[in-house]
Amino acid sequence: MDTVFYAIVAVLASALAIYIVGRMNLGLTVRGFVAAIIAAIVIAVVGAIVLWLLGVIGVTISATGLLGAIVYLVVAAVILLISDRFVPGMEVKGFSGAIIAAIAIGVVSWILYWLLDLMGIVGG
Repeated sequence: MDTVFYAIVAVLASALAIYIVGRMNLGLTVRGFVAAIIAAIVIAVVGAIVLWLLGVIGVTISATGLLGAIVYLVVAAVILLISDRFVPGMEVKGFSGAIIAAIAIGVVSWILYWLLDLMGIVGG
């Protein structure tokens, strides 16, 4: 039961981060919270597929060091651009918009998960 709860919390937290970034006009727009929920799910699925495909061809992504962080950021931006094609109500404004949105989503998600941890909703 905990797994289902944490999966729901993760989707809702990701959707809230996407919704907030979409309202900030940082390279990403979403038409509403339902579109943000769909976007969170699609981004998770596309991300899993992209990372799996990279693993199949022997490319591993490590977020250690500056180069790893840059590669991870580029992959996150590509995942946003791919997801844009599948989510009605979500628009990514080019590659530079995807980079900025990926950074913003990362920061907002970190803050949301920090707050959820403080409230005891997710464990740290």
